[in-house]
Amino acid sequence: MGRGSGFGKTILIGDQFVLYGVPAIVSAISYQTEAVVERNEGRGWVLTDNRHEVPGYKKSKADQQVESINRVLKVMKVDTDKNPIRITLGGSLLAVSGVGASAASCVSLARALNDEFNLGYSIEQINQVAWEGEFAYHGTPSGVDNTASCYGGLILFQLQGDRKIVDQIAVREPIRVVLGNSGVSANTAALDGLVEELNEKNPELHASRLKHISEQVFEVKAALLANDLEKVGGIITENHKVLIDMGLSHEKLIYLCDLARKEGALGAKLTGGGMGGFMLALTPNAELQNSVAAAIESEGFYVIKAQIGG
Repeated sequence: MGRGSGFGKTILIGDQFVLYGVPAIVSAISYQTEAVVERNEGRGWVLTDNRHEVPGYKKSKADQQVESINRVLKVMKVDTDKNPIRITLGGSLLAVSGVGASAASCVSLARALNDEFNLGYSIEQINQVAWEGEFAYHGTPSGVDNTASCYGGLILFQLQGDRKIVDQIAVREPIRVVLGNSGVSANTAALDGLVEELNEKNPELHASRLKHISEQVFEVKAALLANDLEKVGGIITENHKVLIDMGLSHEKLIYLCDLARKEGALGAKLTGGGMGGFMLALTPNAELQNSVAAAIESEGFYVIKAQIGG
């Protein structure tokens, strides 16, 4: 029996534009997907998915999940006709868009296969396999989600050509955040198309926005290292305004961000691709985290209380 796990993730800033060379700051969260691989009778593989979910998520991703598992098996050269297996997924990470659920399942499966078949993969190789698995869900994945899921911690991630820059950010102590789910499922392909359309309509404006966002990312990194969380909050709030102007937010995300700031959050913005999914509120102490979470929950939205940088 082989076992493996992968962290969920949240992204502070920059993630919508990683494929354009813009850096992003991403953090693992303590919730994990766990995979178990066991030898089985017959041929091929079977899946038991015991992950808790937002209703409908697993059904909506079923075809992509099959393709992803097949990609991982192919890359790792595991022949399930000769070595049939049962895959069981579980763990504490909710299966929902916006928290890296697909990346965590890819990472955990790669680790469980590595464990069961004694393949001797390094963490870099596990991350590469998980990235391959992510193609089924995201078309051309940037690699930011699986990197956070695989390595953990708080990371500045950037693509420079074929090179992936992974710069660990060491903060003084874990930082509390609240993630609020808008209840709106975002279409990744539609998001990619919108970004392309923005570039085609006004290349100069688009380039200036990306330059501004890149500058904001490095300002957030410096503020995190200085433990200046009020500055971090101010920058991510301003970043959300840019994303609103670009059409990447959603009225429910805007409402939740405004509500979080009204309750005292140091800053709030959408997290993930946008047009749905989750928002993130910066709530450094337990009392503030609880009050912001309670305010969002009282409006009928699902909440995750998490820590970043741990």
